[in-house]
Amino acid sequence: MTSSLIASRNALIKATELNAKASPDFAAKLAETQALLKRAAAEFTPLTQASSLGAEDVVITHLINHLQLDIPVFVLETGALHTETLALLERTQAHSRAPIHVFRPVLASVIQFVRDKGQDAMYQSIALRKECCGIRKMEPLARALKGQRAWITGLRQAQSSARAEVPMQDDSEVATKNLSKFNPLARWTWGDVWHYIAEHQVDYNPLHDQFFPSIGCAPCSRAISLGEEFRAGRWWWEDESAKECGLHVKS
Repeated sequence: MTSSLIASRNALIKATELNAKASPDFAAKLAETQALLKRAAAEFTPLTQASSLGAEDVVITHLINHLQLDIPVFVLETGALHTETLALLERTQAHSRAPIHVFRPVLASVIQFVRDKGQDAMYQSIALRKECCGIRKMEPLARALKGQRAWITGLRQAQSSARAEVPMQDDSEVATKNLSKFNPLARWTWGDVWHYIAEHQVDYNPLHDQFFPSIGCAPCSRAISLGEEFRAGRWWWEDESAKECGLHVKS
């Protein structure tokens, strides 16, 4: 870790100060994103936003509220989120114009998994980690998306090599699931995201100030060091190719 990064951490520089840097074409990207959200709301009903309460997702929720679009938001409360994330969820529910729906895993399934496999089973193998994700995320996601025509996510092309081809609108699963996916920030940079947050004073997860660019469940997220990949703090004990929980893996 470099001395400058250590100094930044010791000084607790906010993520807005550290990261906010708009692209030269940010205004065009923002207009494109707003137009996509308006079109999705007009043409796809019912439609919902999936929010992890990360930086990208709070931007999208802010845009939905700012544009007064009738798009509800859902959060997967896995039972293993950081206290900072849970506090942000409460604040979002209190102040959002768009309704915020919370989906939780089946408690009996969580208890059974912990009883049979252990509290730290996710560290033992990729199969066990994915089984945990299946209980805490995938099953609740299926309930959240039931009956929806489309959903909105915060996927960006710059997040990882696996997401480099993420389109603004993904209709690849319409034939199998009758479900479209909109990724309105697909072309945004990390600097664009934080420029928007800073400019509009959007409430965000304070873990971002502690060098957590990607925030999931507490046992599976850590801060990253300078030079590490954007999602290096997620499931850091696994190979890069395995770093998806299944939420955005196509059939």
